[in-house]
Amino acid sequence: MPHWITDPAALDALIAAPPAVLALDTEFVRERTYWPQLALVQIAAGEGDDDILLVDPLAPGMPAALARVLADPRSLKLMHSAGEDLIALKYTCNALPQPLFDTQIAAALCGIGAGLGYQRLVQELLGVTVDKGETRSDWLRRPLSPSQLHYAADDVRHLAAVWRTLRDRLDSAGRMPWLEEDCARMLANAAQDEPERWPHLAMRSAQFLDRDGQVRLLRLLRWRETQARASDRPRSWILDNELAPLLARTPPRDLAELQKVFDGQPKAPRKLAAQVLDALHAPLPDEDAMPLARIDDRDRQAYKRLQQAVAERSAELGLPDGVLASRRWLEALQDGEDWPGALAGWRRSQLEPALAPVLAAIGNR
Repeated sequence: MPHWITDPAALDALIAAPPAVLALDTEFVRERTYWPQLALVQIAAGEGDDDILLVDPLAPGMPAALARVLADPRSLKLMHSAGEDLIALKYTCNALPQPLFDTQIAAALCGIGAGLGYQRLVQELLGVTVDKGETRSDWLRRPLSPSQLHYAADDVRHLAAVWRTLRDRLDSAGRMPWLEEDCARMLANAAQDEPERWPHLAMRSAQFLDRDGQVRLLRLLRWRETQARASDRPRSWILDNELAPLLARTPPRDLAELQKVFDGQPKAPRKLAAQVLDALHAPLPDEDAMPLARIDDRDRQAYKRLQQAVAERSAELGLPDGVLASRRWLEALQDGEDWPGALAGWRRSQLEPALAPVLAAIGNR
């Protein structure tokens, strides 16, 4: 039977004789906050029910004990789709699970499928059906219900068996270094926790603003990010996604004009009006380097040639679409960036021979 853990000493005992592999998962709540509120950490130190620890991170001293477990390099940490879990663990425990084996990434590199959920992967590899009935539970309530505890335990119960299958396939294909590189990059991104430098590029409405309007939008979005982090409130609670481009397009000159705009906006941050006005008109030190969000005017034929070359190489490697190169990465390459982000490393070694002639033909190499 899984154990409910509220004593940090129980985790310290785990470190005293650490297993070679630990399966990990988390439950967190992020509806009313910027930072995820860590509500539960599931740890499987073996493959029996008695090896499953359901750890209460709300208990005194527990985040520090969890940090010691996470940072212990003697245990390989198994997780599935760890991205948001890493943020929750970093914020609460100031530690990350290292070394890491992400089974969702591994499944993609094995050619099983991209972005597969845990339930589907367990069914695919083990023929086991995992109940997902408590997905939207309130994990911060205490005590947790028997149904919640059973669901939480299931999320780590099968990870070791899944890992063994994926590990063997990766080893057989010589792709374990690919997995290690991708997991290391994910951990590095979580550790740096840097806000997106050009957040306006992800906002579709930015395409319809002129350069000055996009600069003002960038100023607002960076201010919003800083405010959301400092106040631990969702970004949209600070400044709504529809209001930000409206203000950027026609910037109010003073507080009176801004208040008139706010009067017609039920979600307007009236208490922050002075700060919004300052953000609109305060230049950023790097705004001259800002790339423009644009209605796509790239050479579509060139992009299609890049896309086709990636598709052909993916088929040769037996990889699902999107694993070698996403649309965003290909567009960055087409715009002249030098193998950005995840396109560096093993992906570059696999793609450069196929893409170099296309990039040379469009004048980017």
